[in-house]
Amino acid sequence: MQTTVSNQGKPAMNSPKSGGVFAVFQNRSYALYFSGQFVSLVGTWMQQVALSWYTYTLTNSPLLLAVVGASSQLPSLLIMPFAGVFADRLNRKKVIVTTQLLAMVEASILAYLTLTHQVQVWHLIGLGLFAGVINAFDMPTRSAFVYDLVDKKSDLPSAIAMNSTLMNITRLIGPALAGFVVAMFGTGTCFLLNAISYIVPVCALALIKGNFKNQHKVTKGSIGAELKEGLMYVMRTPGVRALILMLGVFGIGGMAYAMLLPVYVKSIGGDSNTLGYLMTASAIGSLCGTFMLASRKSVLGLGKWIVLSSFAFSIFMMLFAMTNSFWPAMIVLAFVGACMMIQMASINTILQTIVEEDKRGRVMSLFTMAFMGAAPIGSLAAGALADRIGISQTLMGCGIYCFIVSVVFALHVPRLREATRPIYIEKGLLMAEEEAKAVGA
Repeated sequence: MQTTVSNQGKPAMNSPKSGGVFAVFQNRSYALYFSGQFVSLVGTWMQQVALSWYTYTLTNSPLLLAVVGASSQLPSLLIMPFAGVFADRLNRKKVIVTTQLLAMVEASILAYLTLTHQVQVWHLIGLGLFAGVINAFDMPTRSAFVYDLVDKKSDLPSAIAMNSTLMNITRLIGPALAGFVVAMFGTGTCFLLNAISYIVPVCALALIKGNFKNQHKVTKGSIGAELKEGLMYVMRTPGVRALILMLGVFGIGGMAYAMLLPVYVKSIGGDSNTLGYLMTASAIGSLCGTFMLASRKSVLGLGKWIVLSSFAFSIFMMLFAMTNSFWPAMIVLAFVGACMMIQMASINTILQTIVEEDKRGRVMSLFTMAFMGAAPIGSLAAGALADRIGISQTLMGCGIYCFIVSVVFALHVPRLREATRPIYIEKGLLMAEEEAKAVGA
């Protein structure tokens, strides 16, 4: 029977099952988008690794390293909720093209300053703030844009899984390339390659046809009114509220380790290649976590995965704090990356499943804000602590903090499951699962 989707974005009766994890690549628009983002994200990860190593080499200060890192993330706290409104109001494809071009400008300026040996710390902070504003508009718009690209909504879980895979494959390739390029050609070359990489996604987006303006948005109020509407929707929907809050609170301690990696590498006598290898190990673990989630047939049960991955992340973080050599650190960081990806992708999948379509951009902006906005808070605190008490003690503190947050969330899961149950029933997800169990029995 032909697949149909109602105007409200709800799957119609007799919607077919997804054609598999890779079925979404039969969609030409999604395949073009994926290819362009692959090249761009490799360049982005190269720049991120090179910038963190260059900053710590330049300043030799964990606190200044945290300040530079936080500068690219702090705008998320202020701008991203408003950016979500624009993601629901404007043509999402045009917004993404604009952000990619602006990101190319930022990377080009950074490359020029570095290659001409004019870089000062305030340059890095200023360009970080500029990049943060760009990302505040880019990330929630891209999250909502993926939904627009998928013709068969039964392939949406596959598209989300492939997006997570894209992020982790590029995390695997980019840091390794960055370590090699920095060692052979210098930091400025990494920044230049990143600037060039933005040409590919812009060309790919130009080949994608269609109207990518939110078709569910019939009337428009003021930006402030629509922002308030999105916030009120999140506040009165327990499942959405709890998941976004969990991601943000957990991320304050959970994301700090990534910023502190250059400090850790220096403490064990490593160089830029060592940093690249450690980030690659974390990416390999994240990729494994993505494939584990992609193998699932239903969104049901992901709440349990969030709890288990949060506890496991906390334990491996404490083990990492006690590790002082390269190979054990590689192994532990692979598990850290897997746990973080399972937690984040599970939250993303549940949100994309239960959220109302006309509020998707605003909800995903808050999701991204929780993920990105928590990082600078934790990074600044961790950088100050590492200056005073050392890297190992700081990492141990992060692990203990995450464990406490996991306990609190786990205690609330039964109540949240009951609150979300009516939404699953309304969308036909719970009934389908119960029927499948009955057939299996």
